Amino acid sequence: MTYEIPKHIQQFGVDIDERQLRYHNRRVLVSKEFTFDSAHHLHLYEGKCKSLHGHTYKLQTILSGTTDNRGLTIDFTDMKRIAKERIIDKLDHRYLNEVLPPMNTTAENMVVWMYEQLHDALVEEGHYPNVRIEEIRLWETPTSYAAVTRALMEADEHAG
Repeated sequence: MTYEIPKHIQQFGVDIDERQLRYHNRRVLVSKEFTFDSAHHLHLYEGKCKSLHGHTYKLQTILSGTTDNRGLTIDFTDMKRIAKERIIDKLDHRYLNEVLPPMNTTAENMVVWMYEQLHDALVEEGHYPNVRIEEIRLWETPTSYAAVTRALMEADEHAG
């Protein structure tokens, strides 16, 4: 295999123009992952999780949308900022039973709260309805996660 140094760097307005930046008009998925460390305990639970303990959680956000005139659905920097402000900064190195709304701090409860936080931010910042949450996954351990999807959340809205 040979490697070549580019002979010409593409220049906007010379080699490519604005109408060429958006290659398609299809809906695509974009995802960002985060980790944070928190402590919690569970109520009405018989087992190890009854006692105060901690996890290194992994959060995956999966959004969908069509691209803008630049070919971007949502900037990964915006995804990171929103998740950090709305979720990570509130939960990282914290006692979850103290900082979350009154709930048993199960992964199943937490992932719904996270979905609501992200959805509200997308609406408030004007990304929604083009950019929508498709799925949120919260790993409590490397092999155990809870997830919620847009379809599940919308089905529950229409049922209730």
